[in-house]
Amino acid sequence: MRLDKLIKRQHKLAQRVRIKKIHGTVQYIAGVDVAQKAELLFGCIGVFEFPSLYVVDEAFAQASSTFPYIPGFLSFREIPVIVKTYKKLRKKPDLILVDGQGIAHPRRLGLASHVGVMLGVATIGCAKSHLYGDYTVPRLGRGRYTYIRDGKKRIGIVLRTRKNVRPLFVSPGNLVDMSDCRNFVLASTTKYRIPEPLRYAHTMAREKARELGSVDRWSFYGTAARIV
Repeated sequence: MRLDKLIKRQHKLAQRVRIKKIHGTVQYIAGVDVAQKAELLFGCIGVFEFPSLYVVDEAFAQASSTFPYIPGFLSFREIPVIVKTYKKLRKKPDLILVDGQGIAHPRRLGLASHVGVMLGVATIGCAKSHLYGDYTVPRLGRGRYTYIRDGKKRIGIVLRTRKNVRPLFVSPGNLVDMSDCRNFVLASTTKYRIPEPLRYAHTMAREKARELGSVDRWSFYGTAARIV
């Protein structure tokens, strides 16, 4: 597919993104991650009771990769296996943390926003690296943050989830606002930098892929290189 058509589709999908305070009570929060081995993609979702962070469900699916790796368009590659995995869940989450960008994306449609639109669920993008927008580095304390801006518009936050560790790049995906991003990411982060639901999904994806053989190193440990 030509890039101009992909860009047009991203702009169209971005019009369906809704940034607003999350509706109702969050009883279940999930993390989703995708790993790759050769031309196979492995989607994993872990669902946690909130705020206890007790695991209540998980799902796994695999699919052949039918879309090439193109920086800025990763969601088209990973959406099919994520949707396939989501359909296997017995307990559907009220909120999903996604290893990728939300609206902090050149066309306001990172992986988290794309997932939110396709599934009609609240999502937050929780990325390990910066993709788009201007920001200043936040102070070192847990919970400290600065805004990611595109001009004068706020499109995300740079958030410290632990004292003296590298921050995360967090942005609304769909059906959440900026304060939801900060509050839910912090509430689901314990002794590690990464929120527990995402750590769980990441570990599960790695284990599933290892059952079928070796995994490309970048698929797990070089996640910062994924431009979503």
